Amino acid sequence: MHSHGGYDSDFSDDEHCGESNKRKRRTVEDDLLLKKPFQKEKHGKVAHKQVAAELLDREEARNRRFHLIAMDAYQRHTKFVNDYILYYGGKKEDFRRLGENDKTDLDVIRENHRFLWNEEDEMDMTWEKRLAKKYYDKLFKEYCIADLSKYKENKFGFRWRVEKEVISGKGQFFCGNKRCDEKEGLKSWEVNFGYIEHGEKRNALVKLRLCQECSFKLNFHHRRKEIKSKKRKDKSKKGSEESSHKKSRLSSAEEAPKKKDKGQSSSKKSEEYVNRNSDEEESASESELWKGPLPETDEKSQEEEFDEYFQDLFL
Repeated sequence: MHSHGGYDSDFSDDEHCGESNKRKRRTVEDDLLLKKPFQKEKHGKVAHKQVAAELLDREEARNRRFHLIAMDAYQRHTKFVNDYILYYGGKKEDFRRLGENDKTDLDVIRENHRFLWNEEDEMDMTWEKRLAKKYYDKLFKEYCIADLSKYKENKFGFRWRVEKEVISGKGQFFCGNKRCDEKEGLKSWEVNFGYIEHGEKRNALVKLRLCQECSFKLNFHHRRKEIKSKKRKDKSKKGSEESSHKKSRLSSAEEAPKKKDKGQSSSKKSEEYVNRNSDEEESASESELWKGPLPETDEKSQEEEFDEYFQDLFL
């Protein structure tokens, strides 16, 4: 009985082992079927040293990236500099940059600015020249602002007006001298401005609006050309003609009483002379009418009248 009982127990153990092996085989086969191409192999309970090191490095890199993203540019820079000094040695003074060659936009414009831009100047355009040209395009080039501080040496400085000066009227409704704000008795002057720019001598005709005192400074050595409006010239001509007509009328009026004192014979002769002259004038006018068509009068368009009006305002 004992031996038979022992035999049965051994047989049941073998069956149990066979079933467990079959289950393991099925799980392995299922795992192989369900395994994805990019999936890594499973390890046992204790991970390999290399795998553990990779996982730690990945986790540490993730934390480092998170902290770097949370910093701004300056904090990242200081951190990298401190790490470099910590690992490789050195001083912070070695990392300080020299600001001697630093340039602002204003410095670049001053170096590349031109009073007048030509086609030759726009041939090889660098970014510095493009910046200066962009500033030049924003200037108003109708009237200039002048520096007359060295007028006794016959040296003058001119520049174009900026937007604020145009809005305030500086250089047009106020004196164009940068140290003068007079607005009465302004005169317009045209100056041939000779200057040296980037080693090249150039000339430019510029307009100025100056008061009487500043006009004296401008014309201290020799007189410049004064600009007058067309209507003012026409008015002056008409005024001179009217004055001459008035003088002639006055002279004729003074001579009239002297002629009355003379006899009737002289009055009759004068009447006959006047009648002859009137007849001659009528015959001459009629002959001129039959010579040809009437001369065409130039009628100005509305745009031309507006242009003349604004031109008188600006002068």
